[in-house]
Amino acid sequence: MPLVTMPYLVRVLGVEKFGLIAFAQSFIQYFIIITDYGFDLSATRSIAINRYNEEKIQEIVSSVCIIKLMLMSICFFALVLSIVLVPQFNGNGSIYLLTFGMVLGNILFPTWFFQGMESMKYITVLNILAKLIFTVFIFVIVRSPDDYIYVPEITSLGYIISGLISMWIIFTRFKVKLCLPTIKIILSYFHESTHFFLSRVSVSIYTSSNVFFLGLFVNAQMAGYYSVAEKLYSALCSLYQPLNSGLYPYMSKTKNIGFYKKLFLLACTINTGICACFYFFSDDLISILCGEYFQLTKAVFKILLITVIIIVPSTLLGYPFLAALGYAKYVNNSVIMASIIHLIVLLVFSMFWSINIFIVAWMVLATQIIVFVFRIYPIYKNKLWDMKTY
Repeated sequence: MPLVTMPYLVRVLGVEKFGLIAFAQSFIQYFIIITDYGFDLSATRSIAINRYNEEKIQEIVSSVCIIKLMLMSICFFALVLSIVLVPQFNGNGSIYLLTFGMVLGNILFPTWFFQGMESMKYITVLNILAKLIFTVFIFVIVRSPDDYIYVPEITSLGYIISGLISMWIIFTRFKVKLCLPTIKIILSYFHESTHFFLSRVSVSIYTSSNVFFLGLFVNAQMAGYYSVAEKLYSALCSLYQPLNSGLYPYMSKTKNIGFYKKLFLLACTINTGICACFYFFSDDLISILCGEYFQLTKAVFKILLITVIIIVPSTLLGYPFLAALGYAKYVNNSVIMASIIHLIVLLVFSMFWSINIFIVAWMVLATQIIVFVFRIYPIYKNKLWDMKTY
């Protein structure tokens, strides 16, 4: 959901219906993570290493696509079962089914391929296209609270159109042809990405699942208030995603630590300055975007702004640095351990006390600090920061 449409949707739909849509998207995000299965990391590296080997590229793309389609079939079956059997879902089954189109669109959009080929311009252009389609249709079609059903339709449409165009680019611009690899080869790519998948699932527990957790254990209104703050928080974090995505294949090939350190320090300095500005003007910003009644959102957003100061260096120390230098296990273990702690604390509060949006926000901050500490340790232990070359 593009940030530019969030204020409009909040005002037109109301915070409760907006929270329902956010809850549905956070639920479907689990299926996106499952169908990704860590290929945004493992396949990116494989493509980067074999980018001039046409036969190998064909094998990688075909194997990954087959695995993703099989996983999507399993996920769709799981979604239908959830709608039929779980009371919290069967009342709004159409919302979840329509939102599932995001999964198909995400499969069709092979970000991992473009990252591995270091052709990031395609990702940027197609993401802008998807958001543009969504934004135009939202302002034209959604005019009253009863139109909330169109939001997941439009979201899925944007994903699918950009995905189809990306596949056309792969087949025409990069001349990639699909083949039918042997089961042994397909399974080898599946097993290779399993550890990356576990890492991605762990990350989702303390990122994408927070709105889902609030919608499930509290109510859609609180999920809506939190979702507004989280959208702003995610938008700030996404500013550095192109840097993170571009550095990973580059560092995997060159191991240029000197260049990396300069970019790391520059990104952290700029990030801290941006967060400080947003912190002091956050109340006015949210009032302008959503109205004066979002006091809860304002307080949560300030907590998440502190988190952004931690998450940017933590993320840049992950795959662009540690994993690229051969220490991927520390990156994966950091998020696995942090997510376990995050989940246990939230469950304990839900079962024995009470859960609210502030507890969730503070836990996101605490979890990111844990991840950061886990990643600093191997760098200090192996003196990686002081190495001039790998």
